[in-house]
Amino acid sequence: MAEEKVKVTLIGVTLAKPGLDFVYEGILSPECDGCKVRKICHNLQPQKKYRIAAVRPNTRHDCPVHHEAVIAVDVVEGPVVALISAEMAIVNSKVSYEFTCPRTGCRGYRLCHPDGIIDGGKYIIDEVLGNAPDVCERGWTLKLVELRPV
Repeated sequence: MAEEKVKVTLIGVTLAKPGLDFVYEGILSPECDGCKVRKICHNLQPQKKYRIAAVRPNTRHDCPVHHEAVIAVDVVEGPVVALISAEMAIVNSKVSYEFTCPRTGCRGYRLCHPDGIIDGGKYIIDEVLGNAPDVCERGWTLKLVELRPV
């Protein structure tokens, strides 16, 4: 397995716990404009899932958005659970994940379009978790897998 790339970013003190998974949504507040630590707060790729690997002590900064303050953390790209075609569900294989089903009312829609996946992004199948929890409305045979970015 390749070594994970660690990035340093800032996150609210109350959220800064090793193992926490989150999807970076981008700049959401106009209060960030003009902030002296804005660049490090917003150095992640929007819509991508991350996991806090470590919290760096003694790195608190005042923040008008987060209650209390923000603190430096080491993050790595987090794994994502998703549904893919059963034929493609092979451990350690590389896939290009594409959102192909537009059926927003389907019970499996959130697993076919999971938070943290970039459309067209490249991923490695870390684990096959089993069959789809619901029957696909299109009749496709799907498997639930854990993906990690290439």
